Amino acid sequence: MEKPVILLITPPLTQLNTPYPATAYLKGFLGMQGYQVDQADFGIELVLKMFSRKGLKRIFEQIETGNYNLTDNSLRMLRLKREYLNTIEPVIRFLQNKDNTLAQQISYSRYLPEASRFDQVEDIDWAFGSMGITDRARYLATLYLEDLGDLIKETVCPYFAFSRYAESLAMSATTFDSMESALQQAPNLVDQMLLELLEERLQQVQPDVVGFSIPFPGNLYGGLRLAQYIKQHYPHTKTMMGGGYPNTELRSLHEPRLFQYIDFVTLDDGEGPWLKLLEYLQGKRQVDFLQRTFLLQNHKVDYINGCLDKDVPHTEVGTPDYDGLPLQNYLSVIDVINPMHRLWSDGRWNKLTVAHGCYWKRCSFCDITLDYINRYDVAPATLLVDRIEQLIAQTGQTGFHFVDEAAPPAPLRDMAIELIRRGVKISWWGNIRFEKTFTPDLCRLLAASGCIAVSGGLEVASDRLLHLMEKGVSIEQVARVTDAFTQAGIMVHAYLMYGFPTQTAQETIDSLEVVRQLFVNNVIQSGYWHRFSMTAHSPVGKNPGKYGVVKVGPEEGPFANNDLWHEDPTGTDHEMFGPGLAKAIYNYMHGVALEEPLSFWFDFKVPRTTHKRNLIARAVQQAVKPDSERRAARVFWLGNLPEVDFTMYAKKGQTLERCELTFYEIAEDFQIKTTAAIGQWLFDLLRKLLAEESQAVTLQQLEESFPAEANLTFAEFLHSPTWFTLREKGLLLL
Repeated sequence: MEKPVILLITPPLTQLNTPYPATAYLKGFLGMQGYQVDQADFGIELVLKMFSRKGLKRIFEQIETGNYNLTDNSLRMLRLKREYLNTIEPVIRFLQNKDNTLAQQISYSRYLPEASRFDQVEDIDWAFGSMGITDRARYLATLYLEDLGDLIKETVCPYFAFSRYAESLAMSATTFDSMESALQQAPNLVDQMLLELLEERLQQVQPDVVGFSIPFPGNLYGGLRLAQYIKQHYPHTKTMMGGGYPNTELRSLHEPRLFQYIDFVTLDDGEGPWLKLLEYLQGKRQVDFLQRTFLLQNHKVDYINGCLDKDVPHTEVGTPDYDGLPLQNYLSVIDVINPMHRLWSDGRWNKLTVAHGCYWKRCSFCDITLDYINRYDVAPATLLVDRIEQLIAQTGQTGFHFVDEAAPPAPLRDMAIELIRRGVKISWWGNIRFEKTFTPDLCRLLAASGCIAVSGGLEVASDRLLHLMEKGVSIEQVARVTDAFTQAGIMVHAYLMYGFPTQTAQETIDSLEVVRQLFVNNVIQSGYWHRFSMTAHSPVGKNPGKYGVVKVGPEEGPFANNDLWHEDPTGTDHEMFGPGLAKAIYNYMHGVALEEPLSFWFDFKVPRTTHKRNLIARAVQQAVKPDSERRAARVFWLGNLPEVDFTMYAKKGQTLERCELTFYEIAEDFQIKTTAAIGQWLFDLLRKLLAEESQAVTLQQLEESFPAEANLTFAEFLHSPTWFTLREKGLLLL
C-alpha cells in the first residue's frame, strides 16, 4: 500500500462552541510526516443537520407518525411545530454569530416558542441588565434548543444530549453487552442522520483508514455506530480508535466483539502508535513492533508494545491543524448564567497544551499512573508562542484554552514574557494548581499577557484531607493565591470535592464554610462540587486500605475497567450532602444568602462549623515578603519607556539637577520626580528591560548597579515613594 489516505473523526458529541482538539493535533503531526489527512467533527455537523428546518421537519414527522407516549410538554411543542420550523434556522445563525441583529427580538419580544426549560428562567434582568442584550438572547436561545433536545430525547432518540450521546452505554461498562445490544438495533432517526453525514464524507475523501477520537464515554456509541457502517459498506477500510476513553477505561481490554467494528485500539498519546500503525499497513513494520496497540489475532485480543522508539517529545508534536473543520459554524451557547462557566460553552477557543502531563503528579484521587498525567514534558516558550501565532494565522481566532491537567507556573511565566515581548495579543485561560509560586506579581504578568481566567482544584477545604490527598496546598495558601489572581483581574473557578475517603460530616460543613468565605471575600467567582469517584489508576484505587476505604466492585470484565465502587466505613453518608452543597454554591455564585447559617442549605441536622468567620480574611491580609528579601527575583517592566527631562535648580546656594520621568501608559499617564542620578539610572534600567533581546535582570543586579551618588542606599530606595510608584504601575519581581 502507498501512503494511505486518512480520515479522522470526532464522533458526537462533545462541545458545540469549539472543536475538540485531538484530531487537529493528529492531523498536524501526521501532515508533517507527509500523510494526506482529512478531519470531521460529526458532533457539530450532526447538530446542524438536526437543527435545520429540513432536519427538524423530519423529526416532527417521525414523532407525529410514531407511537410515542407524549408528555403535556411534548404535546405543546408539537402544536407549536410551525413556530419551531420558522425560527430554527434564524436562531442557529444567531448562535453562530452570523446574525446578531436578532438579539433584540429574542430578548424582548415573543419570538421564541417556549416549553418547560423556560419555566426555570433565572433572573435574567439581574444577570444581564439592560446592556447585555446579546448575552440575554443567547441564554434564551440556548433554552429553546434544550427544549427541542428534551423532545428528541423523549421520542425519536433516547440517547440524545447536547454534549454526550448514549453516554450511559459506556459508563462503567465492564462488559460490552449493552453496547452490542444497542448496536444491533436498527439505527434511530438521529443515527440515520449521522450515517448520512458519514456516507457523504466517505464519498468525498475515499479514505483507506478512518480514525476515531473517543475522548469521553458519550462519544463511544456514535463512534462504533459509524465504524459499524464502514465495516458493512466499506470492509476494506481500516478503522482505528484512540483518545481519553480508551486511555482510562480500556487498558485491560480483552473483548473480541469490539473488533467487529474497530481494527486497532491505541493507548495514550496517538502520535507514536498511529505512525507505527500506518507503517505497518504499508508493509514497512512488523506487527510485533507496534506501539501500545490492541488488535485481534487468531480470534484473541492481543496487546502489542514491542516498539523500542521513545514517545514523540512535546517539542516535535507540531501545531494543531484545524483545516477542514467548520470553524465559523460552531454555536456559542450560554446554558449557565455564570461568567466562568460560560467559557466552556461560549466562544471559539484554540486548544493547546503548555506541557505534556502534570508536573505535580501526586494527587491521590488522580490517574497519576497513566501517561497523560505521569510523563511530564515541556516545550520552550519560543516554540509555544510560535504555535500560538501559527494558530492565529490559520483560524483567525485569538482565544486560547490551555488544556493542561495543571499548567506549570515557570513555563506560563516564560510564555507570558514571550507574548509580551513579541506584542502578540491573545485571551487565554486554563487549569492550574493554587500553589504559592503564583505570586501577585506573577498573576499581574499573566493578566498582562492575556490571561482572563484560571480554574484549579481546592477539592476538600480541609487541611487534613488536603494532606491525605497529597494536594500540596493549604487552605490559607489557596486563599492568598486566588486573591492574587482576582486582584490582577483574572476570574477564578474552584473545583470542589466531597465524599473523599474518611471525610466526616464536620469536614464537609467546614469545607462549605471555607467556600462561603472565599466568596464573601471575592477571591473566587465560581465553583463546582464533584462527588469523589475512585478510579483504578489512582493511588486510592490501587491501595484503598491506605485511605480507609474498601473496594466492593465491580468485578473486572473484558471491556471497560476504571470506575470502582467503594465503601467508606469511617466517613459520613456523603450522598446526603450533595443537593445542599450544590444549592449553596449556586447561590453563592450569584452573591445570594452568603450570611445565612450553613444549616440553611440542608433539610437534616448538620454540625456547626469549627472555622472562625475571618479565616480567609486573615489569610488574605497576611503580609507578603518585602522586596528587600527577594534579591534573586527577576525584574520585569510592563509599561513603556518614559520621556526624561533634566532641569537645574538652586538649593542653599548650590546648583542641583532634578529629573522628571513622564510615563504614557494605556489607562493613565504619570510622572516620577527624583534626583538626576536616580532618574538616569532608572531610564537606563527600563531601556535595558524593554530591549528586544533583553537578558533577565535580578533585583541583586539592580542593587549592584545602583548609583553611588544617589545620596541614599539601595535598601532605602526600596522604601521610597519612587519605588512604590513603579511597583504599583507595573514593575514586577518574578
